[in-house]
Amino acid sequence: MALAAALLLAFGPAFLMATFIYWLDRYEKEPLIVLGAAFFWGAVVAAGSAFILNTVFGIGIYALTGSGDVAEQATSSLVAPFVEEAMKGAALLVIFVAFHNEFDSILDGIIYAAITALGFAASENVLYIYEYGYVEGGWEAFWQMVLMRDLVVAWQHPFYTAFTGIGLAFARLHKGVLVKLVATATGFAFAVFTHGFHNSFIGAIGGSEGLVWESLIDWFGWFLMALFILLMIGRERGLLQRQLKDEVAGGILSAAQYARALSPWTMTFALLTGGPAAARFYRLCGDLAHKKEQLMRLGDEKGNAALISSLRGELAELGARVR
Repeated sequence: MALAAALLLAFGPAFLMATFIYWLDRYEKEPLIVLGAAFFWGAVVAAGSAFILNTVFGIGIYALTGSGDVAEQATSSLVAPFVEEAMKGAALLVIFVAFHNEFDSILDGIIYAAITALGFAASENVLYIYEYGYVEGGWEAFWQMVLMRDLVVAWQHPFYTAFTGIGLAFARLHKGVLVKLVATATGFAFAVFTHGFHNSFIGAIGGSEGLVWESLIDWFGWFLMALFILLMIGRERGLLQRQLKDEVAGGILSAAQYARALSPWTMTFALLTGGPAAARFYRLCGDLAHKKEQLMRLGDEKGNAALISSLRGELAELGARVR
């Protein structure tokens, strides 16, 4: 009973948060199958491998130092941040390589990172809620852990891993090999640093005071990331506004369709108001705008010109059915 409740209260909120993250992608939705695979990787591959590696390193540190406290602190502050961010980041790297055409913007990097991290957090929360909550302290501790994991520290893993996604997205949007390497390494370094800082802070201060200060710092970081995400959403709208003007002049889009493509609410209601054709049409508007931007900045790359031609053809075909 307690284990089933822990599973529900760990994965249920994670799915709701993932749905919210998907909704934030206003103008150029990522494929659900890729997002689902990212969540699965985080929940199974990343969480499972991180648990094994953290345990192995913890045992190794204990064998070297003979101190359980040192092993626990070193694993939490030094080992876990690197291992866990590497395991989550591996999913982003796979998407970056295998689904290059879907990794179109800084916002995309954040979306993929957050979904992967939410899968990881869901599996980790099962352990915390059941093992450290119910098993160690009964139902009262169970509900305290639910409150802690699903509310107080709910966004911690998406926040850390977002930096890896930002780094990879920046690398995706620039040509130079050195820039790509530096951007990727810097993003990962920030992910590890913020994760390590979180894990070390409460241990350094200790008690309820440390928890309060840690929570305030965490929430302030999340607030700044939320502002950055809003900025990126606005930037994507500007990209569509700039790149779709020519499509109106060329007769691919009507003025009304152009205006709706720029609305942050169109993708939310397109399926309900216009059916599958409208939902597909406005998703293609986002795809076309991003590919035109990439052609302008990066050249033909991996067939951008041909893809733009294909997208225009499909938009022209659907446009007659979408008002």
